[in-house]
Amino acid sequence: MNNTQLKNVTDIFKHHFDGVEPQVVCAPGRVNIIGEHTDYNGGHVLPCAINYQTLISFSPREDNQIHIIAADYDNQHDSFNISDNIAFNEDTFWSNYIRGVVSVMAQRYPNLVGVNMVISGDVPQGAGLSSSAALEVGIAKVISEVSSLALSNQTLAQLSQQAENEFVGCQCGIMDQLISASGHADHVLLINCETLATAPISLPDNSAVLIVNSNVKRGLVDSEYNTRRQQCEAAAKHFGVTLLCDIDIDTFEAGKQGLDDIEFKRARHVVYENQRTLDAADALSKGDIKALGDLMRASHASMKDDFEITTPEIDYLVDVLNEAIGDNGGARMTGGGFGGCVVAVLPSEQVTSVCELIESRYLQKTGIKESIYLSKACQGVHVL
Repeated sequence: MNNTQLKNVTDIFKHHFDGVEPQVVCAPGRVNIIGEHTDYNGGHVLPCAINYQTLISFSPREDNQIHIIAADYDNQHDSFNISDNIAFNEDTFWSNYIRGVVSVMAQRYPNLVGVNMVISGDVPQGAGLSSSAALEVGIAKVISEVSSLALSNQTLAQLSQQAENEFVGCQCGIMDQLISASGHADHVLLINCETLATAPISLPDNSAVLIVNSNVKRGLVDSEYNTRRQQCEAAAKHFGVTLLCDIDIDTFEAGKQGLDDIEFKRARHVVYENQRTLDAADALSKGDIKALGDLMRASHASMKDDFEITTPEIDYLVDVLNEAIGDNGGARMTGGGFGGCVVAVLPSEQVTSVCELIESRYLQKTGIKESIYLSKACQGVHVL
C-alpha cells in the first residue's frame, strides 16, 4: 500500500468535504502471466493483481448526487445526478469510466445512494496494466458499499466490463475487471473466460513479478486488435464453433485444412496458447518454475510468429530477460501487443542484477528508456 497516496486522498477529501473522515476502497491493476488473446476467444488466462492500485476515499450523501475529485488531474471535478440520464462527458474523459459504472448500476439497482469521492491511482497509464479496470472496479465497490448492495466480486467485475463496453465504448474482455475484483495475495488466478470460474494458484515464496514497460507507443493496438478478433471469429466459424477455445489442439490439427494462411496462424496461437495457460497453471501448482518459464517463452514466440503482435523492442527485452533468468523462470510480452510491457517471473535474488542488465542494454539498443515495476501478487478490491 502506498501510504503517501492514501494520506493524499484522505487529506484532499477532508479539505473539500467539510472535514468528514472518509472510508477508502483499494482496487489493483493487473499483469497477465500467460494467456494472451485467449480471453475473448472463451479460453483461459493466468493474471495476478499487482501492488499498483486506484484508491478512492468516499462517504455517502443524503441526496442523489455524485461528486468526484480527481487528485491526479489537479483536483478536477465532475458532478452528476444518479436519477438523471447520465451522459458522456466530453470535457473530462477520465470521469466517463465513473459515469459509465454508475449508469450501469443505476439501471439495475433502484435507490442508489449519492456519494462524495476523491480518486488517486499509481497504476501506470497506457502501459497495459489495466488502470481503467482498477478505476471501474473501485467505483463499483464504492457504490455497492454506500448503497448496501453486498455485491459479489464477480458481479462487480461484470458491471465494470459492461460500463467499459457500452458507455466508454471499448470492447474489452472480462479478464482485467475480474482479476482486479477477485485477486488473491501471493497467488495468480486461473480464469475461465467463458464460465468465469476462477482458481487461485500460489506463486513460489521466493519469486518476484517484474514488469518492464518498453515505452513503445502502442499506436496500432486498437485497429489491429479488432482485426485479430475478426480473424479469430472467422477461424471459429471454419471449425463450426462460436469460440476458438471450444476446440482443443487435436481438433485444430485435424480440421485445419481449408483455413487461409492468416486464419491458420491466428487460430494456432489461440488454441495452443489456451493449452499453454492450463499447463502453466499446472506447473505453478507443482512449483515447477522451469516449466513455467518454458511455457512463457513459447507463448512469446507464438505472439511474435503466429499472432504477429510484438515489436523489435519488445522482442529484444524478452530476449535479454530470458537470457538473464535462465531456467529460473521466464519472460514474455503481456497485453494486447504492438508495444507496452513485458512480464517476467524470476527468483527475488535475481531482481537487482536483471534490472541492472536491462538498464544497461535497452536504452543503448533502442534509444528508448524503459520503465521497470517490481510487483507482487495482491488482494483484489477491498475496503481498507
